[in-house]
Amino acid sequence: MLETKRLILRKLTLDDAEALHRIYYEPGVFKYFSKGPPDSVEAERANIARHLDYYERHGFGLWATILRDSGELVGRCGLLSQEIDGVAEVEIGYLLSPRVWGRGLASEAARSIRDFGFELGHSRLISIIDTQNIASKRVAAAIGMTLWKQTQFHNIDVEIYSIIHEAQPKAAKDAGD
Repeated sequence: MLETKRLILRKLTLDDAEALHRIYYEPGVFKYFSKGPPDSVEAERANIARHLDYYERHGFGLWATILRDSGELVGRCGLLSQEIDGVAEVEIGYLLSPRVWGRGLASEAARSIRDFGFELGHSRLISIIDTQNIASKRVAAAIGMTLWKQTQFHNIDVEIYSIIHEAQPKAAKDAGD
């Protein structure tokens, strides 16, 4: 589990399926995704079950995104393995309800996920963003990502934003000893 000032990020549970399914069908949520949302709560439960297995195999995955003050589930976010142009990468992904857009919550969640990914030892993290998705580009920039390249992902033109974890300079490490 990860916590930020306004969010709790925790592993998904099968009980999250109904709330996530509702969010997926809010206007605009899947506008920039290559695939549409699951067509039923049962299909979302099966999707979550696959993510639970994914956690076990990879040590990371998608998390439920919960508002700290109310306990309301408002989306999902996390790390996913992706193949970009034949190369394995780790993606920071986020999807939030339009009811909470414009508050900086996606950036807050993505920043925490970025730090977690670096703690796991990943030296580079990416975000796969539809070329028209200005809001996601802003989130990527807010957490220090820059445009790395343009490519296709699932037959859609995308921009790949990335950030590389820079180890502390030797002088800084020595100062701390």
